[in-house]
Amino acid sequence: MTAMHSGAGGDNASDFQHCPVRGRERDNWMPLTRDRIIGHDLERLAFRFTMLNDGEVVHCQISDAAMDELAGMQGTESSARQAQFLSLRETIERIASDLYDEAPRFKGYVVRIFMRHLGR
Repeated sequence: MTAMHSGAGGDNASDFQHCPVRGRERDNWMPLTRDRIIGHDLERLAFRFTMLNDGEVVHCQISDAAMDELAGMQGTESSARQAQFLSLRETIERIASDLYDEAPRFKGYVVRIFMRHLGR
């Protein structure tokens, strides 16, 4: 009986997988499109920008640490964050779009990119 319980416990992860049909179609699908740059938020240590989903604004941000990791550097000055974002914009927007695709959909949801989201 214990073996049955541990086997069933191992299957729980599959209960939380995303819709498989959508997952298969996602390879070249980017639901979000480019919008505005808001700028560096010194209080949150993140760079903020918006993207559009069918005309609706989606607020996004990437942590300074994640942006530095993508750039292969550390400790970028606040004044240089916009240039850094612009040089990585396509990659950052792709990550934001992928995260949005996997996220719960509700008004006001903010896509937040952290180090753990890189290298996916």
